[in-house]
Amino acid sequence: MMPMNMPQLPESLPTDGQPLNLSRRRFMGASLGALVLGVLLPGKVVRAVQSVASETKPGARIPAFLEIRPDGTALLRSPFVEGGQGIYTAFAQIVGEELDIAPERFSVECAPPGADYLLVNGARFTGGSFSVRSSYEVMRRLGASARHMLLQAAAAKLEVPLDSLATQPGIVVHEASGRTLGHGELAALAAELSPPEQVPLREKKDFRWIGKPVPRLDARDKSTGKVTYNIDLEVDGMLLAAVQHAPRMGGEPEAIANEAEVRAMPGVHSIHRLPGAVAVVAQRWWQARRAVESLKISWKEAAPGTPHAMPADFSSAGMRAALAAAPGPGIAAEEIGDAARALKQASRVIEATYDAPYLAHGQLEPPSAIARWNADGTLELWLPNQAPELFQQAAAKAAGIAPEQIILHSSPLGGFFGRHFLYGTANPFPQAIQLAKAVGRPVKLIWSREEEFLRDALRPMGLARFRAGIDENGLPQALYAEAVGESPTERWFGRQPDKANKSAVEGIARKPYAIPNRRVAQVYLEHPPTIGYWRSVGHSMNDFFYESFLDEVADAGQQDPYALRLRLLADKPRHKALLQAVAELSGGWKRGPFTAGDGSQRARGVAMASPFGIRQRGRHHRRGVHRGRFGGGSRCLGGLRPRQHRQPRHRRGPGEVRRGARAFVHPA
Repeated sequence: MMPMNMPQLPESLPTDGQPLNLSRRRFMGASLGALVLGVLLPGKVVRAVQSVASETKPGARIPAFLEIRPDGTALLRSPFVEGGQGIYTAFAQIVGEELDIAPERFSVECAPPGADYLLVNGARFTGGSFSVRSSYEVMRRLGASARHMLLQAAAAKLEVPLDSLATQPGIVVHEASGRTLGHGELAALAAELSPPEQVPLREKKDFRWIGKPVPRLDARDKSTGKVTYNIDLEVDGMLLAAVQHAPRMGGEPEAIANEAEVRAMPGVHSIHRLPGAVAVVAQRWWQARRAVESLKISWKEAAPGTPHAMPADFSSAGMRAALAAAPGPGIAAEEIGDAARALKQASRVIEATYDAPYLAHGQLEPPSAIARWNADGTLELWLPNQAPELFQQAAAKAAGIAPEQIILHSSPLGGFFGRHFLYGTANPFPQAIQLAKAVGRPVKLIWSREEEFLRDALRPMGLARFRAGIDENGLPQALYAEAVGESPTERWFGRQPDKANKSAVEGIARKPYAIPNRRVAQVYLEHPPTIGYWRSVGHSMNDFFYESFLDEVADAGQQDPYALRLRLLADKPRHKALLQAVAELSGGWKRGPFTAGDGSQRARGVAMASPFGIRQRGRHHRRGVHRGRFGGGSRCLGGLRPRQHRQPRHRRGPGEVRRGARAFVHPA
């Protein structure tokens, strides 16, 4: 619900991390009669509103998180974007727990760009399993503050002491007299109060919704097709567009042999040359796509020195060979003991090389963007994204206007997995901006799957080389590992030549296993394709590499892989307890092959991953049945355990299914 009038607020607001009652500062209009709360970030100066306007300025920053409506429902503006991970339901549980409003009484939407929402170390992005972790305390304080204000309002209205009141879901109760008031009835009165400086939070033992199973708020709408994704949106007067990109990154359109013929095709409005692409704008998208695919375009190769231009002779096989040939020892990310010396003294040395292919994101919803230039000079954008402020700034740069003139609507994500970050030419919105300006009407641009995969920011191809030394008892005494390649962090945030990049070695470095001598390093080699974050980033392949190699080591030393892990986790009680719990849930550890109760032959494997500070373990059955317990995470390493094989030379990694291969791995 957008407020119709935006008052002048102080340029600098208190920065004590406490909720701010925006209602009390005349944050009214369409929110009249509602209690509206915002949150001020610790250590941050928030500029809430820049000017007074008699009418709502399109895209004005609304620093409200929570609005309690007169009917007792609540609107929550989420700092993070929903993309199927369930955070809208989680936030309704967290705020509702302290506010005493049932989660199903909430509607949740993504908040617009604004300093109020920079909850991830002074930034804002949806990813890395940070959404709930980074905002849990803030959301609880928000709900608790609103509840306290409702209690104050009820005390005044009923003329009773504050401590004689309590709340139940949706109501304030005066137990002595049996009188009740709904949260909605109290919203207008509570809107005149100041939020408390300190407010107690509920005890864990009293939780009704946090940590309890709650139906997803969006499950029914998603199941019945009612959720509106960006690809579904329509804007009055809009045209639709499709593009054909240069076959290789860096190429530019040189000539179109049949432009007049295509321009005359049904529904075609216009044809446009864009950087690295040609677009057709039409009345309907299918008309635009048929037309753009009919164009006979001559492409000019990239000029020498063009950054990240795709070489004409590039191939995945050639890149894999380059990674394998890249010389070590690389830059150390972890060094404990003397791995080189321990390898020389080992009774036996095991070696293996693992690799994983480039992977497209392949999220369910193809990329799209809608751009509309407004009469007042503002630019309105509807686009899927994982970082509204960053996209607002990038759109402003692309359009040549100030960020304050960008009105950004962040649609629900039809899957993302890291796809909707800023990756240079991997996003369609700069093209939509150009097209809307050229035709003078709103334009909705949709990339076909072919064009999306041609410009997607791929998960980097990965390659890791391992050497391990075992003693006379078959126990590992040394580990030497080199992760070869470039990480997305280095590509988009800059490389430090004297440091190993954390995301390049995550899943290999700093594993909890007590191998006394180990060295893990990064051997840097730049990737020609555009690369980006994909699922659990380095963990998506490195954990598979490491855990598979640990199985190879166990086999070489005639050790049971489960027992070996328990031994190596002796000083890590949390990890060890989790592994034992998984074994118990699975009916006890059985490596196999063994005959199951249904007569089938099965075998099991075990693996561990700890992406982004969480702890996960799973056990895997050769029939494909996965059982495990996951410590609050959203990802798991799953699949079939590789068969035992002595003296391994090369293994394939996650994301590839190969006939005759020893392993099939599907990151969940």
